[in-house]
Amino acid sequence: MARPARHTPIDYTAAHSLTNGLLERASCPPGEAEVLLKDAEKPGLRLRITHAGKHWSFEARINGKLLKRSLGAWPAIGLSEAREEAHRLRGMAERGIDPRDAEREQAAAKAVQAAAAAAQAATIAEVWAAYVAERTPHWGELHRKDHERLTRAGGETSKRGTRGRGVTIAGPLHPLLALPLRDLTAPVIEAWAARETQTRPTPARLAWRLLKAFLSWCAEQPQYAPVLGSTNPAKTKKAREALGKPKAKDDSLLKEQLPAWFAAVRNISNPTVAAYLQTLLLTGARPGEVLAMRWDDLNTQWKGLTIRDKVEGERVIPLTPYVSQMLAALPRRNEFVFASNRNENKPLTEPNHAHDKACAVAGIDGLTLHGLRRSFGTLSEWLEVPAGVVAQIQGHKPSATAEKHYRVRPLDLLRVHHERIEAWALEQAGVQFDAKAAPGALRVVA
Repeated sequence: MARPARHTPIDYTAAHSLTNGLLERASCPPGEAEVLLKDAEKPGLRLRITHAGKHWSFEARINGKLLKRSLGAWPAIGLSEAREEAHRLRGMAERGIDPRDAEREQAAAKAVQAAAAAAQAATIAEVWAAYVAERTPHWGELHRKDHERLTRAGGETSKRGTRGRGVTIAGPLHPLLALPLRDLTAPVIEAWAARETQTRPTPARLAWRLLKAFLSWCAEQPQYAPVLGSTNPAKTKKAREALGKPKAKDDSLLKEQLPAWFAAVRNISNPTVAAYLQTLLLTGARPGEVLAMRWDDLNTQWKGLTIRDKVEGERVIPLTPYVSQMLAALPRRNEFVFASNRNENKPLTEPNHAHDKACAVAGIDGLTLHGLRRSFGTLSEWLEVPAGVVAQIQGHKPSATAEKHYRVRPLDLLRVHHERIEAWALEQAGVQFDAKAAPGALRVVA
């Protein structure tokens, strides 16, 4: 058959053996929005022609459903390229394969490969950030701060806690953060543990426990599990032995040391710090619990003191006379009873340095803030106070079935014992105190 002349009108209702010349002279007739130029050699391939341009498309049916695909604009996509793609799509359609499904599977496979490659390249710092973000809603504030503190870079100017360096010290976990997760192997962790335990064994042990939990979380994540292998690299005997076991502390005030300790503490120039330390000893509470006390926690009508407890959420203990008078004399700087005079709307930071100086004056060695809590429980034995009473005041969990289920001590019963403990401690310390005197009026300080 002779090739039609160039001026012959194109019949767009029939299929044509497409040529580059035919494609070039094809145009959308006046009055039409679009026409389709079909290819006789590759069924389903057609050129959609509009007044704006020409675009390849492909149509076929797969299991009774119509598939339409755009193949790109002509002449950017040439005739041979369009036919090649149409041939591929036609073959898939005849086998009942939807190209869209195949492409989705291919994209998913590429995404998995990309995620695996990213996991292989991810640093511990990047994965640690994702871990903290996911787990923070399940943690308490102190636990979250531990994760922040132990990974801190350090090097910031500070006057406290720097051992004379003048800048903060990097956290124990910080040297590991730059490593790729894949390089966090058992030998690396063992070497890290041996190095850190030389200078700061207690923070290193805590850091190791956090690291173990972090790696356990990684093992549960599909993208990180292949990087780590089947065992947690932090759970090795060598790392555990390098860090050692924490020694149980037994620092506590002796009865004979009470006069010197009270005299030294009461002479501290900052009355808020002096009151804080005495409250620690006379309530047996944890240092952080006392710092968190707010003015709303003091019930002067019923002589109760609400403590935010890490075990039960909160507990109410007696507000004993001496403690009540001390607290009533403190200035109200903000909502916290032991308010900072430096940082607005915040409590004191733990006054370890002030307490150490007071203990040095008193000639007492190695007494920590937590040792004051321990002292409350120890000194109460001089009065043979029931152990369950002391445990309830201090916020310890009951240690026996009878204590758990058959001892419900109201506030007034606790007060009988607690006030006796306080009176005895003050008597031993030689502190003159009138228990019947009304607490001083609280005053507001701007």
